[in-house]
Amino acid sequence: MPQRGVRSFVLRTGRLTSGQARALSELGPRSLVAYQAEIVDWDARFGRRAPRVLEIGFGMGEATAQLARQQPERDFIGVEVHTPGVGSLLLRMRELGLDNVRIVQHDAVEVLRDMVAPGSLDAVHVYFPDPWHKKRHHKRRLIQPALVTLVASRLRPGGLLHCATDWQDYAEHMLRVLQGEAALRNTAQGYSQRPSWRMPSRFEQRGLRLGHGVWDLIFERHDLAGG
Repeated sequence: MPQRGVRSFVLRTGRLTSGQARALSELGPRSLVAYQAEIVDWDARFGRRAPRVLEIGFGMGEATAQLARQQPERDFIGVEVHTPGVGSLLLRMRELGLDNVRIVQHDAVEVLRDMVAPGSLDAVHVYFPDPWHKKRHHKRRLIQPALVTLVASRLRPGGLLHCATDWQDYAEHMLRVLQGEAALRNTAQGYSQRPSWRMPSRFEQRGLRLGHGVWDLIFERHDLAGG
């Protein structure tokens, strides 16, 4: 398992709105799961057994809430370090009446390593992580071989790792790293078409209006023993 070294994020002190602060206070006790260095009983946390998706870095939570609303049969674990984003997603959960989302405000590497059992996830989503576009910062990029190996170990056979970025250089880096993981295989020849259920976030829509490209990569966990 990867030990935590260079972090892929920088903690920023964003300003909470009054609504976000209320959501944290009122909804946090039910929907937030504190980091712990042991496997969590997620069935108990959600009150049911259902297909489970973990999203790394959900930002302000717009796309996460939309997807959770569209797929009520699935449970979503959102991992985000920035408090305003956590508060924003809690607000959207209240507005939409969602009870199939739980949030961990902690480093995603440690959450995956310590809190999630091997072979227990149906999907992991990594949408628009910080590209760290300067070459000297590339070591900070989230998608690295050790992290991808960890993610693959937490997916069930047939489970999906779905990444997306609007930086071509990072897309090429992601493709190389994912192709190098023996437990994963590409579901497409190169990059994938954006699935209809992955709703573009406000950030992504702005980038598309500016003419930015967007690259999706969808890799499937396969059973190494079974070929």
